Amino acid sequence: MNRNLTQGPVGQHLLTLTIPMVWGVFAIIAFNLVDTYFVGQLGTAQLAAMSFTFPVVMTFGSLAMGLGVGASSVIARAIGEGDMSRVQRFTTNSLTLALTAVILFVIVGLLTIDPLFKALGAGPDTLPYVRDYMRIWYFGMVFLVVPMVGNSAIRAAGNTLTPSIIMTLSAAVNIVLDPLLITGALGFPRLEIQGAAIATVIARATTLIAALLVLRFKENLLSAQFPDLNETLWCWKDILTVGLPAAASNMISPISIGVITSFLAIHGPAAVAGFGIASRLESFALITVMALSASMGPFVGQNWGAQQFSRVRLAMRQSFLFCMGWGLFMAVSLGIGGRPLSGLFNQDPNVIAVAAQYLWLVPISYGTAGIIQVSSSAFNAMGKPVPSIVMTVVRMFAMYIPLAYIGSRIAGPTGIFVAALASNLVVGLGAYWWNQRTCQQPSAIQVTPQEALNR
Repeated sequence: MNRNLTQGPVGQHLLTLTIPMVWGVFAIIAFNLVDTYFVGQLGTAQLAAMSFTFPVVMTFGSLAMGLGVGASSVIARAIGEGDMSRVQRFTTNSLTLALTAVILFVIVGLLTIDPLFKALGAGPDTLPYVRDYMRIWYFGMVFLVVPMVGNSAIRAAGNTLTPSIIMTLSAAVNIVLDPLLITGALGFPRLEIQGAAIATVIARATTLIAALLVLRFKENLLSAQFPDLNETLWCWKDILTVGLPAAASNMISPISIGVITSFLAIHGPAAVAGFGIASRLESFALITVMALSASMGPFVGQNWGAQQFSRVRLAMRQSFLFCMGWGLFMAVSLGIGGRPLSGLFNQDPNVIAVAAQYLWLVPISYGTAGIIQVSSSAFNAMGKPVPSIVMTVVRMFAMYIPLAYIGSRIAGPTGIFVAALASNLVVGLGAYWWNQRTCQQPSAIQVTPQEALNR
C-alpha cells in the first residue's frame, strides 16, 4: 500500500500502471480467443452457440466488474486520504459482498437458461449446445466474481503487475486444458463444448486461490478482525453506491449485444458466428485501450482523494490522445487484415464475409470508443458513477439498438455494423466534453466514505 500515485510524473505513472495491464488483458482475450478457435473447429452450430453465450457471460461478468469498480474506487480514495485501517476493512467487506452476490447470480442463471437463450434467438440446432456450456459455467461463478473483486482491490493499491500475473496464470491453464477437454487430445475424453466450460471453471479457480493469497500475505489488504455486521453493511453501502451504477453501466453493453445478436440471428447462424469472431478480434485489438482504462481507476482515485485535480486533468488529456492514435492504427490494421484473421477461426465463407465486414467498418470508431472507456473509468474512480451510466444508456439504448434495428431491415448485418460505428463516434465526442467539464470544475467539498459513515 506504499505505491503513492499522487506524486511524480503523470505520464510515467500511467505507463507503469498500463504496461502490466496490457499483458493481463491480453491473457484474458487470449483465453476467449482460444475457446473460440477450438469450439469453431467443432462446427458452425457450436460456434453460434458460443456466440449466444457471450452476451450472457459478459453480463454476469459485468456485475462482478461493477462490484470490483466500486471496491477499487473507495479503496483508492481511502489510500489517497491516508486511512489504511479503512482500506483493509473495505477490501475485506468487498469480498464478502462478492460472495453473497454469487449465490444470487447462480440461482437466477440456472433457472433462466432456456427462456433467456430462446429469447436471444437460439434455435433447436444451437440450444442444446448452449445448455451444455452454461450449466457448467454457472456453477463456476464463484471463481469469476470473487477474484475479479480481489484483483480490483490489488490494483487500487497501485499494483497492476500482480493482477496481470494472476490473469496470465488463468489464461495459461485454460489454453492447456482447451485442446485436451474439447477435442480429447492425449487420451482425454472428448467433451466438446462442455469441455470448454470445464476448462474455464478450472482456470478461474486458480485466480481465486492466487488473489486471496496476494491480498492476505503480499499486500496486507485483508483485515484480521471478524467483521462487525453494522460496519459491514455500511461498507457494502459505500461500495454499492459506485458499484451498482458501474455494474448497471457494464451490464448494458452485453445486454445490448444480446439484442444485437437476436437481430443477427434473423439472418442465419453464419451471421451470428461471424459476429462472434469479430467481437473477439475486436477485444484483442482494444487490449491496450482496456488496459489504460483499468489503470485510470487507481490513478484517478488516489489523486482525486488527495484533491490533486490538475494531475487528473493531465492524465485525461494524455489518455485521450493515446486512444485516438491507437484507434487509427487498429482501424487500418483490421481493415487490411480482417478477412484472413477471420479465416483462422472458421472456413465457412459466409461466416468470414460477415466478420470481415464488421472489421472493416466498426474499427473506424475505435478512437472514440476508447475515450468512452477511459472517461467511464475516471468518473467511477472519482465516485461519480452517473455520467458513466448515462453515456452507456445513450450509446446503447438511444442510438445503437434503434439504429441497428433500422439498419438490419435496410442492409442486413452491414446496417447493424454501421449503427455500431455511428453510436461510438457520437457518444465518444460527448464523453470527451463531459469529462473535460467535470475535471475543470471539481467539487469544492469532497465527502469521504468515512464521513458519510459518521453521518
